[in-house]
Formats: sequence, C-alpha cells, structure tokens
Amino acid sequence: MTIKKIVLLAGSNSHSTTLLFNAIDPEFEIHAVIIEQAQPRLRVLKNRAKKLGWIIVAQQVLFQLCVLPLLKVTSQKRLRTIIHTAKLHDTPIPTDKVLQVVSANNMQCIDLLNKLQPDIVLVNGTRILSKKLLESVPAIFINMHAGITPMYRGVHGGYWALTQNDSANCGVTIHQVDAGVDTGATLFQSSIQITPQDNFYTYPYLQFVAGLPFLKKALTDWPNYKFKATHQNNRSRQWYHPTLLQYLYFRIIKGVK
Repeated sequence: MTIKKIVLLAGSNSHSTTLLFNAIDPEFEIHAVIIEQAQPRLRVLKNRAKKLGWIIVAQQVLFQLCVLPLLKVTSQKRLRTIIHTAKLHDTPIPTDKVLQVVSANNMQCIDLLNKLQPDIVLVNGTRILSKKLLESVPAIFINMHAGITPMYRGVHGGYWALTQNDSANCGVTIHQVDAGVDTGATLFQSSIQITPQDNFYTYPYLQFVAGLPFLKKALTDWPNYKFKATHQNNRSRQWYHPTLLQYLYFRIIKGVK
C-alpha cells in the first residue's frame, strides 16, 4: 500500500529535524513539518527540579554551559565526516512546508493534524506528547529514539549506556509513540560503533545514522510492520542530562567522552 501522507512533528531549532526531513522527503514526501516553540527555559528547569532537585539541575546547567559548547566546537570536523559519509544534507526545510505551533499538545496542533489527516506522524525532539494529541487523528506516531529502550529511556541513551559499561545497548530504537517517556512498542533497534574521535556531542549523530535505514524500512513496509511491546522490566530507566560532576567522573575514570 502506498503511503498517503507523512507529517513531521518536531521541536524547535533542531539540526536533526533538518537532517531527518532531507533524508526522508525525497523518497517518501513529507507533506508538512509542524514545529513547536521552545518551552520557556525557567519553566523547564522548574519542572525538572521537582523531580531531581535544584542541586542536580544546577549541575546539569553547568555541564551545558561549560562543557557542551567546548565539545561542539572541537567536534565539528568529526561531525562533518559523519554527515558526509552518511550522505546527509542540512539544506533548510522549505518554508512553505513549515507550520508553527506554540505546543505540540495544544488545540492549534490538534486542529492542524485533523486538517492534514496524516497516515504517519514522525516525531522528533518534541516535548512528551499527550494522550489527547496521540488519539486526535487515526495516524501512527513514530519516533527514532537515541537509546535502546526500555533500559535507556529519556535523553542521551547512547552516552549513558557507555557510562554503564553497556556498549551492546549503545544504540537507537524505532518505536511507536505513546503518552509515556519512550515507553511505546518497538519496531527496530540497532547498536552503534564509536571511534576515539566521538564524544557526547557526536553520539546522537551516529545513532541517527544507524536508525535512519530502519526508519525508512518502517515507512516502506507500512502498514504491514509489527511492533513489539516494550516490557518495563527491572532494567527500565529514564535518564536525564548529565551533571558537570558526572561527566567529569565518567570521562576521567571510565574514559567516556
């Protein structure tokens, strides 16, 4: 059966969204790209502090301010190699395809999806989607998660797997989106191979490259693919951003960059 319509639902200012659009659109045609606004930074931090506490959140901010920019600058050559080798492109998404919403979960977005009536919604870098949104249209929502679920739900799954001496589960998951945090049924999973030139900044790009062929296979086989339920076993865990102290510890003690 031919896919009738694909919509990409994405977070704001995401390089991976641009790469994803350019990788998928030529073969499958993405009808529209709905991009939600970034959440106010203070609100994000307050919500995170309710779960983790302000001390942890402050340490996470220090990592993002002190370490991440340095990794980004020093990793540009490696990043260009990854992008070139995988034949990815970061040409800007055509403006006539982009639709802006305040939040993926508000009525504005729901109304757009009802108007577009997609068969598949590709999700990339959004906030956690509500059950109301997911049930608003008879479409399947699919995400390429940078981690192996259910062990590495949340963010930076590849990095955290390496810190746990679990390189076999340093990889990517193609899964159906539900209202949980990366708890949806899985379709494909694949591990990645890192090099001495890779680090926290480049791991997600390696995961993206590894997951892309499986995502295309899912789109090609639609609607005949079968998802496998994700069992929330005792290894199921949601991970967060590393703190400055955590990053320094794992880099110095375990050599995880």
